[in-house]
Amino acid sequence: MTTNLAATIVAQATARPHLQVGTVDDRLDLRDAVGYAAARARDLLDSGLRPGDPVALVDATSTGYVVSWLACLLAGLPVALVNPTYPGDLVEEMLAPLSPARVLGPDDVADAHGSGLADPADLPGLQADPFDIASYMHTSGTTGLPKLCAQTHDYFTRMAAAMADALDLTPDDAVLAPLPLFHINPMGYGIVTALLTGADALTVGRFSAGGFWPAVVGERVTVLVLHAPPVEILKRSTTAEQAAGHRVRTMFYADREFLHRFGIPCAVSGYGSTEAGGVSHLKRWDTGDDLPDDASRHGGRSRADVDWRLDDAGIIHVREREHAALFDGYATPGGIDPARDEEGWFDTGDLGRVAPDGGLVFLERATESIRVKGEFVPIPFVESHLATVPGLRDHAIWKRRGTLVDEEVVLYAVADDVPVAALRDRIGELPAFMRPVAVAHVADLPRDAAAGKVQRRRLAEHPVTAWIELT
Repeated sequence: MTTNLAATIVAQATARPHLQVGTVDDRLDLRDAVGYAAARARDLLDSGLRPGDPVALVDATSTGYVVSWLACLLAGLPVALVNPTYPGDLVEEMLAPLSPARVLGPDDVADAHGSGLADPADLPGLQADPFDIASYMHTSGTTGLPKLCAQTHDYFTRMAAAMADALDLTPDDAVLAPLPLFHINPMGYGIVTALLTGADALTVGRFSAGGFWPAVVGERVTVLVLHAPPVEILKRSTTAEQAAGHRVRTMFYADREFLHRFGIPCAVSGYGSTEAGGVSHLKRWDTGDDLPDDASRHGGRSRADVDWRLDDAGIIHVREREHAALFDGYATPGGIDPARDEEGWFDTGDLGRVAPDGGLVFLERATESIRVKGEFVPIPFVESHLATVPGLRDHAIWKRRGTLVDEEVVLYAVADDVPVAALRDRIGELPAFMRPVAVAHVADLPRDAAAGKVQRRRLAEHPVTAWIELT
């Protein structure tokens, strides 16, 4: 019978009280994690919050973060998970459509033990309807302000069942998802899937290449949940000798070189997004298979509860066959916008192709985007932030290939003399992943003649008077 996340996790705590949850250096038995979360849930309700009131959780990953997230579920408070490195004014603008009744920050989250232990019995979250909103996760903001995606309890239940099946997950597994928990990948594929399956659900406070394999070996991890940037970092920065003795039998994110170098027998690739069911397509690979270079982009077959198609331009569209297979919609001041057409199709904005086996292969975002260390840079926000620098007559940010992994942000500036000192000061106010590392002095910017929009993809070939490195 379909139930809600809070009730399912409390049932797991009864069935498997010593299941491990939290960061690898601050783990809790699930029974205790539920007890601490129950006490925190009662504190939230005693403070005047009522079931159904939206709240926001804005902090770095920690065991206290996991406990606070679970407390919101137990209290029946839909919780928005927000990138804590975003500037305060950006967070405020993102959260405005939701109007959260409370924002939980570091002071609220730091201590996992909080008010001690409490019995979760009779907490309102245990009675939540499966189609009630459990949380909100924000989009990357590649073309504008990040939007909050509404996710129901059943959305997570369906996603976790699909991911657990693809990974062949069992209660004997220990899952490590060492990425920030405001993303669907670590929170959904990792923590939620592990908890609903009855497997250990572990994360880290901060990803570190040097600490990765010691944690995997020491915690006897059997399943990894990663994505492209950490896989590339680990390939460049660690060796098979450092991984010796690991017990990993499978992982999410299929990369041929990674699997062979570190002796991991199989992997899962997929396609999805916070909107598209978390993950709508999944494909399993064995190291004995002839993995293509782009194995990670192969989504494979769709879930049984999701339809998909490519339009004439190659854009991927998805539609739910059963309610809650996809997100409920975007949070707006007037309520939830389902963001579907009249036939129920959601336009993902992603380009794809059909593989020879009939599965889906993701190609790239149809829109222009910049991604640094796994985070999409909110282009309009950064450009607006730099617009106050005196001396800039016109400007746009774009990207270049980084020296290690991913991409670097660069600023194309139209100015009589580039105000380097003022730019350094203003750029220094941004989170590290948003900061331009160089300035390209240009005479003008290529713009669309009709709308005047910057044609970013032409910037790489645009004439540059001088390059000024900022780092």
